[in-house]
Amino acid sequence: MTKKSLIVKEHQKKILCQKYADQRNKLRHILNDAKVSSQDKLKAQFEMQKLPIKSSPTRAHNRCQITGRPKAFLRRFGLSRLEFREQALKGYIPGIKKASW
Repeated sequence: MTKKSLIVKEHQKKILCQKYADQRNKLRHILNDAKVSSQDKLKAQFEMQKLPIKSSPTRAHNRCQITGRPKAFLRRFGLSRLEFREQALKGYIPGIKKASW
């Protein structure tokens, strides 16, 4: 089981990411636009650097909702592979059953 502090930090990163997403997208659009002058691009780059570091979407990490495990995460279910297997065997995930052939 992961420490609660790590789970809370990841949750805060996701909230920050959502908060600054529009502003970050506008600045990124300016930086990638060929018609914009180099001075405007430089200003946009400085503005991008002023944003909080933890608001970058690449810093957020997916974690299991139950255990907080960061590795072997299944996005579709929001669980780690270990917890997914346990939940599926107990019958808590509808439509999932153990394969046998």
